[in-house]
Amino acid sequence: MERRAVVGGATVTEELTPGFRCPAVAHTVSSLFWRIAGELQLEKRGLAMISPEVRVLALNPEGRSLHICQDHGRTVGELVRISGHDAQKYVEFHRNLAQVRRVAAPLLSMTPPDMDHLKIEDYLNIGKLGLKFRDLDKKDAYRLLRWAPMAVADLVSEWFESGLLRATIAARGIFGTFAGPWSAGTSLGVLLQAAADGYAIAPALFAKGGAGAITEALVKAATATGVRIRKNAAVTGIRVKDGQATSVVLSSGEEIPATAVVSSADPRHTFLKLVDPAALDPNFLMKVRNYRCTGSVAKVNLALSGLPNFSEISERIHIGPSIDYLERAFDAAKYGEFSPQPYMDVAIPSLVDTSLAPKGAHVMSIHVQYTPYELKSGDWNSQREQFGDTVVNTLSAFAPNLRELIVHRQILTPLDLEQTYGLTGGHIFHGEHSLDQFFAFRPILGWAQYRTPIKCLYLCGAGTHPGGGVTGAPGANASREIIKDLRRGARQRL
Repeated sequence: MERRAVVGGATVTEELTPGFRCPAVAHTVSSLFWRIAGELQLEKRGLAMISPEVRVLALNPEGRSLHICQDHGRTVGELVRISGHDAQKYVEFHRNLAQVRRVAAPLLSMTPPDMDHLKIEDYLNIGKLGLKFRDLDKKDAYRLLRWAPMAVADLVSEWFESGLLRATIAARGIFGTFAGPWSAGTSLGVLLQAAADGYAIAPALFAKGGAGAITEALVKAATATGVRIRKNAAVTGIRVKDGQATSVVLSSGEEIPATAVVSSADPRHTFLKLVDPAALDPNFLMKVRNYRCTGSVAKVNLALSGLPNFSEISERIHIGPSIDYLERAFDAAKYGEFSPQPYMDVAIPSLVDTSLAPKGAHVMSIHVQYTPYELKSGDWNSQREQFGDTVVNTLSAFAPNLRELIVHRQILTPLDLEQTYGLTGGHIFHGEHSLDQFFAFRPILGWAQYRTPIKCLYLCGAGTHPGGGVTGAPGANASREIIKDLRRGARQRL
């Protein structure tokens, strides 16, 4: 059941204005699990990836900018011109991340255990992780345990001298979260990225046709197996009888019976909006309400008549030259204001995918942080255009001709992300990426196995392990558990 007229949630490509198509929310697909894409044969179903050599261009308003490349050698060559110390440490840092990945990567595809009711399978999985951890040398084992709870500002400061390099790596730890670089536990984001591909910085990996090409390929994979997808079918309720989910109710009033109900909505929306509270234990509901799901990201999409005159340009651009800059941006959001000088993750996918814009024209996709869900003064409807001007003004300091190139501007505030894409609190990850909401704690301790207190009701979205991003992992992990339960039920009926 898809609420909107297009399938894909936040991973869609939509028309900004005639001739210009832009990734609506997610703009790169760097976190996609290739094992999952391979199992679903997404490439055979039209998915094509574009991988530029430069992962990110970090712009510096006061000096030399920095290219972080796929090839470590090229990155080291860039860093030598800034800091010989950092060039050497960059190689060592990623060597350590590669070791950490040996333990962390398998964790992402695991079903978290229920620590109060461990099964034989849980003991086996924990044992396998323990063996991988034991294989680490003492320094790497110590680093893994020490890094995860650290503020990412402390982590990068221990390794690097360059403020620009520190900020570019630290940004991975705070992206999408309501936390600044000095917040405890923000190194987790860097470790999760390293677990995915061994790098501290996500690549500028694009799907041809925009991020929506992934969900279009998924639709083909699903329908090829007989799945029926209904659009414009908003689910407004989940019926529960004798502790078991039995059907879903649509906004039209239609009720659809089901053997199992699988929700890709976030946990707060699922349990607080779709399920009758009488069907859930009050203590469980209290934990759901305490689940942190307040967003900090807005999205600005621009249709441009030409290419902005940045001094240097790349498909993915980082705006946030220092740790202090990032922390000041967060300071504003803590007091209910959007940042006057925001941290921005900018993509220009039309540089490598000409299908997105007319010849010579471009689209620019901008994640803007920090933008609180609730403003101290006024509301997002009254502040929308002022916020958009702040984004354009900040970028114009690097590309003076940007303003005159804008054909169309789309502003998606956290409130828009909630109302249009169903992201509670405007949180693009369906909840904070933090140690207390990770693995066996996501979304709630005791209910991290994709099952819920209601029999035959499952969660499969980014609010489950291993969290947000265009990975496919929560759905793949959940499907494994659902299939187990369905097979177990079939055997019991026999």
